[in-house]
Amino acid sequence: MTLEATLLRHGRLLATQTKRSLIGGCAKSCTSLSRLAAPSLTSNTSTSGSLRFNSGGGVAGTLPTPQYAHKSTHRRSIHSSNLTNLAIASPSQPNLRTLTPNVRDAILSELQQVDIDQNGIINATELKILLSKHATAFTDDEVVELTELFYASTGGHGVEVMRFLEALDAAIAEKSTSGGGEMSEGERSPLVEGGKFKTHPLGIGTCASEYMFSKTHGKYTPEQLEIELTHLPPVTNMDKGALFAVKCFRFGFDQATGWNRGVMTPEKILNRAIFLETVAAIPGMVAAIIRHFRSLRNMTRDGGMLNMFLEEANNERMHLLTFIRLKDPGMIFRAAVIGAQGVFATGFGLAYVASPAFCHRFVGYIEEEACLTYTKIIKAIEEAEEGSELAQWKTQDAPKIAKGYWHLGDNGTVLDVMKAVRADEAEHRDVNHAVSGVPDDTVNPLYDPRERLDSMLTKYVKDIMEREQQENVDKKAAATS
Repeated sequence: MTLEATLLRHGRLLATQTKRSLIGGCAKSCTSLSRLAAPSLTSNTSTSGSLRFNSGGGVAGTLPTPQYAHKSTHRRSIHSSNLTNLAIASPSQPNLRTLTPNVRDAILSELQQVDIDQNGIINATELKILLSKHATAFTDDEVVELTELFYASTGGHGVEVMRFLEALDAAIAEKSTSGGGEMSEGERSPLVEGGKFKTHPLGIGTCASEYMFSKTHGKYTPEQLEIELTHLPPVTNMDKGALFAVKCFRFGFDQATGWNRGVMTPEKILNRAIFLETVAAIPGMVAAIIRHFRSLRNMTRDGGMLNMFLEEANNERMHLLTFIRLKDPGMIFRAAVIGAQGVFATGFGLAYVASPAFCHRFVGYIEEEACLTYTKIIKAIEEAEEGSELAQWKTQDAPKIAKGYWHLGDNGTVLDVMKAVRADEAEHRDVNHAVSGVPDDTVNPLYDPRERLDSMLTKYVKDIMEREQQENVDKKAAATS
């Protein structure tokens, strides 16, 4: 007797959509479901742990609860207490390459606890609860960011437990789920085709990159403030042209302002910093505007990089707003700024239309010079003679706007501001060098939602493993005591 006939004989037990899934699906799925369903439909055993189907008030039949699978037709309400058993018995269980049974069971136990609606699917709210249980691995800001990113990337649908478990295994195996992770010979996975992942195991996309970008400027650790002075050697003629242009600008500006002549004073530092920051905020804004119009014109995605460039432009503007709290420029200075902005913005805009790669390489080299300049300023402050005007910056309170933006604390000083600004410039240096030559349709390589969630998965599993190891150590200690 066929599966359909059996179900009809017991009171037409399945709704139309379920019947279509069981009868019209692929042969493999039907065979698996037949094996699951037949014993229960031909016996009078208990219906505990089963789904009940009632056709218009007729005789109710029973069908065992479907196991977790990767197909949407299997998403049924499953009591959370059966998670571990389902993971062990499920024929659709992913081929776990790294997670040990103990770690797997610990993860499933936590998923059981956070599965509020007990449907076997982890949604954004439940993920937030899950990550909050690991305060040592995730900060409050990270929990909020990752939860929002997860919701946006999955379209609010959530992810099945077995798929979540597979993603955890892939991430901890250091086989990037976002980049396609090569499988070893003989390995098979429901989400693998031709040796590579067809999609991210969490089923996430890159839509979120179009409107989400997270950067915690100001929340630098002491180690992050001590930047490394780096230089990217030019390789192509374009690189050499960009570097030559920067060196010419640097030489001309230094000579015009007398930067390398005389004693370093707060007046000289602020004049240079204020003027340069009024120009430094232009490239990011120009890049964002041009990319924005191109996205509108071509009706295509940008990949999220215009958000990053807007943030970069605003960051440079915050440098300026901080420095003008230390010195109010006069009218001649302001007139010079207007002229410089007009010339540089026009030239850079035309250059960006012609070659974005050249412009980003140019900015990358500009930022290398900025790091050198601020390093020289910091060294001058730290080595200034006690009682001198420059030495006062070691203890002088930072402007209020700077304390708030960079989280300098109540005792933040002007010297702290200079170190934070230098750290910002180092980041801009690395960002612009990284995106130079990247194709227009590329997802922001510095904020790819898939990579952010990969990082989350890795940190979560490692924290679980560390807890398991600590518990084992405690048990051994208790046994020997």
